[in-house]
Amino acid sequence: MKLSHFNFNLPEELLAEYPAPNRDEARLMVLNRKDKTIEHKIFKDLIDYFEEDDVLITNNTKVFPARLYGNKEKTGARIEVFLLRELNAETRLWDVLVDPARKIRIGNKLYFGEDESLVAEVIDNTTSRGRTLRFLFDGSYQEFRNKLTELGETPLPKYIKRSVEPEDAERYQTIFAKNEGAVAAPTAGLHFSKHLLKRMEIKGVKMAEVTLHVGLGTFSSVEVEDLSKHKMDSEEMRIDQEAADIVNKGIENKRRVCAVGTTAMRALESAVSTDHRLNAYSGWTNKFIFPPYDFSIANAMVTNFHTPKSTLMMMVSAFAGHDFMKEAYAEAIKEKYNFYTYGDAMFII
Repeated sequence: MKLSHFNFNLPEELLAEYPAPNRDEARLMVLNRKDKTIEHKIFKDLIDYFEEDDVLITNNTKVFPARLYGNKEKTGARIEVFLLRELNAETRLWDVLVDPARKIRIGNKLYFGEDESLVAEVIDNTTSRGRTLRFLFDGSYQEFRNKLTELGETPLPKYIKRSVEPEDAERYQTIFAKNEGAVAAPTAGLHFSKHLLKRMEIKGVKMAEVTLHVGLGTFSSVEVEDLSKHKMDSEEMRIDQEAADIVNKGIENKRRVCAVGTTAMRALESAVSTDHRLNAYSGWTNKFIFPPYDFSIANAMVTNFHTPKSTLMMMVSAFAGHDFMKEAYAEAIKEKYNFYTYGDAMFII
């Protein structure tokens, strides 16, 4: 498969600026791979497709407020700093992206907050926009992290042109978020409400949680026509034994085993044993899934509608079948489904 196979015209008005008023009332397109049928539902109808002992696998990563705005020393120029990952807690070293990057060189200092209580020094260039910063702060590590949270902003994707609003802090976080470390939300999970999850539990659906801290690698654009030459950035993940046991029991009992989102799916496929079971795992993954690909763990998937040429769309194509996915996307555009982070959902069975 080539990059050009994943290009399509997406009308700008279908990029959702706001989520549905209620989490579980976004629209839901249901794709049946065997029958090649497409149904139009509401997200809370998802429960109708699950029976007792089916398994739902969610990503419990939690988004931290990764976007900071500071001022460059001397010139006072406003600089956006996007925190990617902590490199060293003791020395407060972080991998970041800066914008505008051309103004930020090694040795520069950046000041944050009206009282300039947080300062960062640029100590390395990593990519054209990437820098390594050492934060200088008088206080304990916990006070430093609290300061980052206080000064940081919910890292909504750049396509959302409006300003971040207070409601985004809650809506750009899944209800099962608990392990902080993501710079973007696992968006398929945003559709689950507490009420829907409770109803699924009452029905006997088993819940398994994995952690994959979503980094910008998930959203990095693919620059090569030959997909086999694209390299994904590594993202940290963890699957504990309890989750593996729940999933493996579902596989053995031939139940519906559903991954919520491309990030949960990638975590699962990064920890597969030789006999197609799920292993406990703690580490990093840079797995890139594109067609053709044989999935070992999940036989169903909840996902959002993704942007052209994205690695997320490539995974969905591998799972649904490329021609069927193209047909579904054409239908979604015709029916004016909302795309991307705050958009509508797709359920593939």
